[in-house]
Amino acid sequence: MTVRVVLVDDQTLVRAGLRMILDETDDIEVTGEAADGVQALDVVGRTRPDVVLMDIRMPGLDGIETTRRIYSRADAVPAPPKIIILTTFDLDEYVLAGLRAGASGFLLKDAPPADLLSAIRVVASGEAVAAPSITRRLFAHFLGSAPTRRTAERRLAALTARELEVLTLVARGLSNVEIAAALFLAESTVKTHLGHILTKLGLRDRVQAVILGYECGLVSIDDGGQH
Repeated sequence: MTVRVVLVDDQTLVRAGLRMILDETDDIEVTGEAADGVQALDVVGRTRPDVVLMDIRMPGLDGIETTRRIYSRADAVPAPPKIIILTTFDLDEYVLAGLRAGASGFLLKDAPPADLLSAIRVVASGEAVAAPSITRRLFAHFLGSAPTRRTAERRLAALTARELEVLTLVARGLSNVEIAAALFLAESTVKTHLGHILTKLGLRDRVQAVILGYECGLVSIDDGGQH
């Protein structure tokens, strides 16, 4: 299957460099480019890509608001593209805002080409790209005050005990395979539980589940991602 990708960055050289890397692959096709958020909405609407590489800091309509609008547009349903945020700094307050807006992960602009290609393929398959170690540092710097435990309990009250266990392990950065091994479950059962969790809590994807896990205190900055 060919993964269709749109490049969004206000720097022409950055887009050219990304296209050069992607054009060398057989399974990834660049279907469009945009220099700002307004152009991105048009290109995404016309080409219906699988993945968008989104610069987060752009003049005018930035990557965060563009991400929100892509997911809120009626013509993007039922299959909006997966969005990977491109950033220069791994500790960037805008990255967390972008993840909250619905992005499936983030990538440093100076990441090796192999990491870029892997990230595109991973999010296209429905997973998320957010290394637990970097995610923890983001939360430590920018998460701010978390909801009180009482608020957290109200938010999570709809979950069963098993679903709460699964959510906690997701927030710690474990994959479905690792969660299945930890809880002695089939991987398919873990996927079912995760689907129920996302539906009950009104979450879009795994990344938002991780963020909620930290906000609700299921995991802390110190213990998240240790497995």
